[in-house]
Amino acid sequence: MLKHCLLGLLLTATTFMSYAQEAQPANSTNANTAYIIDNLYTFMRSGASKNYRLLGSVDAGTKLTLLSNEENGFIKIKDDKDREGWIETKFITKTAGLHQQYKTLSSEMSSMQEKLRQAQIELPQLQEQNQTLTDQNLQLSAQITKLKTTLEQERTQKEAASSKEKRQLLTYGGAIAFLGLFLGIILTIVLSRRKRYEGWA
Repeated sequence: MLKHCLLGLLLTATTFMSYAQEAQPANSTNANTAYIIDNLYTFMRSGASKNYRLLGSVDAGTKLTLLSNEENGFIKIKDDKDREGWIETKFITKTAGLHQQYKTLSSEMSSMQEKLRQAQIELPQLQEQNQTLTDQNLQLSAQITKLKTTLEQERTQKEAASSKEKRQLLTYGGAIAFLGLFLGIILTIVLSRRKRYEGWA
């Protein structure tokens, strides 16, 4: 059962990585990057021949940096442990194998899981901040509504006071005009009588 699960995971990883490689531009691949082919390990030697001494082995799928051109069927490389040596060219491929794809996917999965965990930690804080901002918004809305009502009441009171003042001015003006007219009539009558009395004299 475990083997079937691992096989399914590897097939899924292969499909995903193949799609990712096709989606990437051709010039985005490092020309000096290569890998040890899958299903075997090979030996690293101190020179470009089997006559040179062994420096150690390199595991299948190991990511390499190519340091030279092919020479006698060998090529100089640097492995993921920063060791430099010569490996037979036939054991090197430019395509990442299942081992490297699995490592890449595992790293990406770990990164995503960490981001998810961080998001789960931050979610309650964000929800609390959202609730606080919502409450503040409601308070500000209530204050704005109250201020609008107060301003409307003040405007209505000013308009009423202005109308009252205008009515009072009209009333006072009418009273003054009537009083002036009344006094004018009285003065006219008085002066007319005085002239009559003076004429009789």
